[in-house]
Amino acid sequence: MTPNFRKMANDWKERLGTVYSTNPDFQYESTAGNESETLPPNKQDLRVQLDKKQRNGKKATLISGFVGTEDDIKALAKTLKTKCGVGGSAKDGEILIQGDFCNKVIDILKSESYKVKRSGG
Repeated sequence: MTPNFRKMANDWKERLGTVYSTNPDFQYESTAGNESETLPPNKQDLRVQLDKKQRNGKKATLISGFVGTEDDIKALAKTLKTKCGVGGSAKDGEILIQGDFCNKVIDILKSESYKVKRSGG
């Protein structure tokens, strides 16, 4: 198998929902890679809230409103998890930190010059 054939054989998942074309000159255009550019910290408007929904009563700190690439949000999540000493995740523009660390997360984000507000009580 040539590298091009392997790439063509494995990109079918990206094309789900595409209608078949009989045009021999048709080129599928991928929309991947259109991530928004990461805003500087002082332009970010982050919201921090305590979340217990669908977590069997366990508390989690949820940070939402991040505008940027997946790599940048994962880097910020790693920093927060390390400084809080707990686990968590980052996906869909939200960072989840396990446990009730709202005040500590707000202090950390403010020290890194992010605009942060507490939401939800």
